Amino acid sequence: MGLGFAVGVFGVLILAHAAYSTIQYRGLLKIMEEEFSGPPMTVLAEVLLGLGLCMWAGLTVPGKFLSIHPDSEENRCGTEVE
Repeated sequence: MGLGFAVGVFGVLILAHAAYSTIQYRGLLKIMEEEFSGPPMTVLAEVLLGLGLCMWAGLTVPGKFLSIHPDSEENRCGTEVE
């Protein structure tokens, strides 16, 4: 478990908290009989932060990208059958 994995888990937790906060906010608006026009700015900031962390983790955790070109030297397994 490296740093990237921990950042990804933290990003998912932030996204879950943003979803929970939005649900709570909608419930509060129903009690106050007000119309829901969108989530508060703090929730939007949480969503953007969580999305950024998850994207960063998704790009760094898998490791080195390899070429998908069929003639690439990175795709060679060793001996070649003709």
